[in-house]
Amino acid sequence: MQTFSGVGVAPGRVLGPVRQMPKPVQEPAPHAPGAADNPADVTVESQGRRIKDAAKAVQAELRARAAGASGEGKEVLEATALMAADPMLVKSAIRLLSPEAPGGARTAELAVWEAAATVAESLKALGGYMAERVADVLDVRARIVSELRGLPEPGIPASDVPFILAAEDLAPADTATLDPTKVIALITSSGGPQSHTAILARALGLPAIVAAPGVDGLDDGTEIYLDGAAGTITTEPGEDLRLAAKAWATQASTLAAFSGNNALADGFRVPLLANVGTGADAVRAADAGAEGVGLLRTEFCFLDRDDEPSVEEQIAAYGAVFAAFPGKKVVARTLDAGADKPLPFLTNADEPNPALGVRGYRTDLTSPGVLERQLEAIAAAEAAHQAEVWVMAPMISTADEAARFASLCSAAGLRTPGVMVEVPSAALTASTVLREVSFASLGTNDLTQYAMAADRQLGPLASLNDPWQPAVLQLVKLTVDGAAAASTVPAGTAAAGTKPVGVCGEAAADPALAVVLVGLGVATLSMSARALAAVSTVLATVTVEQARNLAVAALAAPSASAARQTVRAQLPILDELGL
Repeated sequence: MQTFSGVGVAPGRVLGPVRQMPKPVQEPAPHAPGAADNPADVTVESQGRRIKDAAKAVQAELRARAAGASGEGKEVLEATALMAADPMLVKSAIRLLSPEAPGGARTAELAVWEAAATVAESLKALGGYMAERVADVLDVRARIVSELRGLPEPGIPASDVPFILAAEDLAPADTATLDPTKVIALITSSGGPQSHTAILARALGLPAIVAAPGVDGLDDGTEIYLDGAAGTITTEPGEDLRLAAKAWATQASTLAAFSGNNALADGFRVPLLANVGTGADAVRAADAGAEGVGLLRTEFCFLDRDDEPSVEEQIAAYGAVFAAFPGKKVVARTLDAGADKPLPFLTNADEPNPALGVRGYRTDLTSPGVLERQLEAIAAAEAAHQAEVWVMAPMISTADEAARFASLCSAAGLRTPGVMVEVPSAALTASTVLREVSFASLGTNDLTQYAMAADRQLGPLASLNDPWQPAVLQLVKLTVDGAAAASTVPAGTAAAGTKPVGVCGEAAADPALAVVLVGLGVATLSMSARALAAVSTVLATVTVEQARNLAVAALAAPSASAARQTVRAQLPILDELGL
């Protein structure tokens, strides 16, 4: 028996055989079969056409996958498709075909390989969000080289039986399209708690563990037991673990439905909302009982294109979401472009540190007009439907920015402006920031990353990049306290009244952390539709007073792990349900 430890990112107790992701595509030889063997087919022009055709074929395949995906998977696939035909990559590869290129001419396969390596190194040197794109570049490289070789594209292994997928890490395009009826859990030796693997595992409801060194070396067919909540993987499991997996499968079925009316044990109401990106996402969320939308990722309308969508296109996209929630709250986040979501018509790919650069609301500084047209479209879509639309801007850092955003919303006819709190300065000055707007929503993914100065994709920093960090919980409390202070604004002013604070980051989907957030005074929680039942089930076992006591205990803990353990020890239902 062997035991591996990592970071549990999606709960569940699963038993099954391991299948390893295929080994990465190997570097091509200088004279690849099928190219150098035919002198008539190795001119610079012909090889250049092969590269362009292969890149377009890969892009078309990824776009086709995106068309059949939704949510985070759709976003990841569309972003990867854009990179597949990136002019910088294609042009760099074609230049390497020339005999005048440093080192002499290459075959098409080797030219793509080396050009992508150069692009990846450039992105890695930039750090932050741009460094996160390295995995995407290398994934695209493997796909183009496979296309040039006439081989099947890299991907999830085929299997006649359900299995646990193991890898060093998973490419975004692979994670976005895996079949959850065959892949029953995910384990990786690297990655972080906010990596593509982690986010998509949660969206698909797959138990998952990341940053577990050694699991990429397990032999195919090895039977293992995985506990996604505890972050442990065990080979040759005994009868006790087999029974635990069987019990979890039975208990999980009891979480299949959410009543659509979340309340604590004492009747205190905390609405549970859904994070969505498209109309199809919204319909699924409504069917799952979501009490509204706490995060509409409007950038889905902007991805996979080279120009700004028209106001009419945006109205249709937003309206499809609003139509699914008549009479209910839908919180639309304005375009969160930049950093890991670059757009050719809006953002600068040459920024030295994109994570701290022009992203979110800040794009209005460099590309004025885009935000105002988006607000116009949101207002028009609201007028055509019955949803109660709130609008918030991402990456707000100061009260002046909040005030200007509120004025833009007012000019567009939008009545309820708000801000995303993901920059620590907004949490620290929440009492002044929230005097300018009607509400706030905490983006715990970025708030954690910025507070702890820890790239959320890096496995070695997983312990820092944890929303249970007492410092992050203190920022949540400061935001809630600031909102209460801002709610004393005199009646009759533009931003009078109670200023609710919600959470729309991944922290809301952790049932134990959801209890703490409620105890800190958070008014609503927004998450993937799959998390609604588990969070509601756990919240129903505690009173407001108990939640507040657990929040105090978490704030006083010396570390993230201590905070988590302290709270979980007082919530026995978590262990009962394998959460």
